[in-house]
Amino acid sequence: MPSFLTDTISNPRIQLLATAAASGAAVAGLIFGYQALEREERLSELKSSIPSFSNDNGRSGRLNSFGASSESGLDPEDARNIALARRAQAGDFDEELILEQLARNQVFLTPEGLQKLRDSFVIVVGCGGVGSHCTAALARSGVSKIRLIDFDQVTLSSLNRHAVATLADVGTPKVQCLYRRLIAIAPWIKFDLRQEKFDQNVAEAMLAPWAEGGRKPDFIIDAIDNIDTKVALLKHCYDNKLPVISCMGAGCKGDPTKIVIGDIGISKDDGLSRATRRRLKLLGITSGIPVVYSTEQSGEGKAELLPLPEEEFQKGSVGDLGVMANFRVRILPVLGTMPAIFGLTAANHVILRITGYPISYVPGKAREKMYEGILTYVQGSEDKLARLFVPDTTGLKTPLTLGDVAFLTEELYGGRSILSGIPTRLVLIRWKKPETSSMTVINEGSKDEQKCSTIRLGDLVCMTKEEATRHEKEVFKAGKSVEELYDAETIQRVEERMKEAEKYEWFRR
Repeated sequence: MPSFLTDTISNPRIQLLATAAASGAAVAGLIFGYQALEREERLSELKSSIPSFSNDNGRSGRLNSFGASSESGLDPEDARNIALARRAQAGDFDEELILEQLARNQVFLTPEGLQKLRDSFVIVVGCGGVGSHCTAALARSGVSKIRLIDFDQVTLSSLNRHAVATLADVGTPKVQCLYRRLIAIAPWIKFDLRQEKFDQNVAEAMLAPWAEGGRKPDFIIDAIDNIDTKVALLKHCYDNKLPVISCMGAGCKGDPTKIVIGDIGISKDDGLSRATRRRLKLLGITSGIPVVYSTEQSGEGKAELLPLPEEEFQKGSVGDLGVMANFRVRILPVLGTMPAIFGLTAANHVILRITGYPISYVPGKAREKMYEGILTYVQGSEDKLARLFVPDTTGLKTPLTLGDVAFLTEELYGGRSILSGIPTRLVLIRWKKPETSSMTVINEGSKDEQKCSTIRLGDLVCMTKEEATRHEKEVFKAGKSVEELYDAETIQRVEERMKEAEKYEWFRR
């Protein structure tokens, strides 16, 4: 063995490869170091271009990470606000002044309703355009405990839609920016700032009760624009029965009259809503979550999300002040007013729910009974198919859920037959007859034996019950191919949907 190692180390080729690897690592380190330095220089240039504040003595101070200015680290106004907030949160603040500030809310909500709001604990996940306006409304309305969760920083492009950020806040954490501004409005509010990225691994800790008194959140507001994170948050809230409202996509929307609150099962007409709804259905969540969404549809002359043009790349990095250095992005078309309306709508809903004010949102489709009927049909169809191969088959289980049925019927096939477009008496059925048995047996021969269908999402198509009866007779029993029964256009349409269904198999976990 020592001889082998000696020969390997002395081999010129091995030495050359090792030298190349070390050189590559050194070059990569230099590149990443240069990129980090370049980012810091650009951020420093931006900060230095902002006029300095002057303190009471007329002497200017430098900007710091808090976004303030003075020789002591904070400008006098910030220092005063922080001192006042500490006193107020400790109870040293005139109650009559608070009630005077909230007087109009109290008249609307009643004293009892306002007290519920003042005792409440609300969590806002995502503090950008939507979340910042939502948080500001909650703070102004009387919510006394607010937890803010966001890993990101204020960027220049944030300023067209953020509720409180200024140019001096660029580069500072969004949660800190909100805290700084809102304690100047309502110093008695207690904030819990979490500058972290939310995901399913930290969900329990992030959404935990308030440390003082262990109060569970009265409401959670989802203002996230990342699908994976949004789905993880909503799934956790649904499973743990935590009240939540989710804000869908404000990008490319321009008609404020089309913004509504409805059930997740009926939200539509924007990509974020559609993708979130699909993923939740595959996780078994078909309804029960209120969402803020827009019914506005795209049209000629309206903004659309397009690939970043080459000329934009030539202008330089578009992410210089983003939280991830040198991360190339597409700029989503967003009219600054629309995230504000989404956020205020969510805040309005939360305020009224907490205080018990009578409201109702658009009812869901109430299609669960239809999904149950379709699932029963699939079970019966799979039983018949299994008996074509093994006549005495009994106790067959089908690995589908109501969420799977809802996804296929509503999302993939749009609530219509793939053959005729008819939207009534819908069922799901295999498109092709399997060449071998469609059944697998687990623990065969034991007392725990389980017979299970091998069906997958990509095997099923949506038809009317009458169409499915003919399909079963001709394809499964008579042995005809789909090419003999349907035209080329129909077959192509079906195959496209089946391929799309296969892509979603990964999310069924």
